[in-house]
Amino acid sequence: MNLKEKIEEYKDVLPYLFFGVCTTLVNVIGYWICAYLLKFGLMPSTIIAWFLAVLFAYITNRKWVFKSNAQSRSEIGREACYFFLCRLTTGVVDWGSMFLFVSILHLSDIFSKFVANIIVILLNYIASKWVIFKKREKK
Repeated sequence: MNLKEKIEEYKDVLPYLFFGVCTTLVNVIGYWICAYLLKFGLMPSTIIAWFLAVLFAYITNRKWVFKSNAQSRSEIGREACYFFLCRLTTGVVDWGSMFLFVSILHLSDIFSKFVANIIVILLNYIASKWVIFKKREKK
C-alpha cells in the first residue's frame, strides 16, 4: 500500500482528532462552569458537560469528520439515535471514571476529566467509524 492509499484510508483520523480535542474542551469547560461557577456538584456537572460535548460532537462528526450521506429524516434519525446511544454508553465510562478517580482515588477532578476523555475519544472513534457513520450501500 503506497502513501497516497494510506492517507486516503485514514483521511478521517485528523479531523476526528481535531474535533475530539474541541469536544474535550467543550466537556472540560462545561464541567468547570457547572462545578465551579454554578456549584452544581461533581455528578450533575459531569452529566451536563457530557451532554454539551455529545451535541457538539454529533454536529461536527456528521458534517466534517465522517461526511455523512444520510439525507432522509429516517436515515438521519437512525444515525442520531445510534450516535447518542453509543455516546451514552461511553458517557457511562466517563461518569464511572470520574467517580472512581475523584470520589474513590481522590485524584484531581480536572486531571481525571482529561484522562477519562482520552479513553472516551478512542471508544467513540471506533463506534463512529464502524457503526454510526459506516458507509452503507444505497438500495
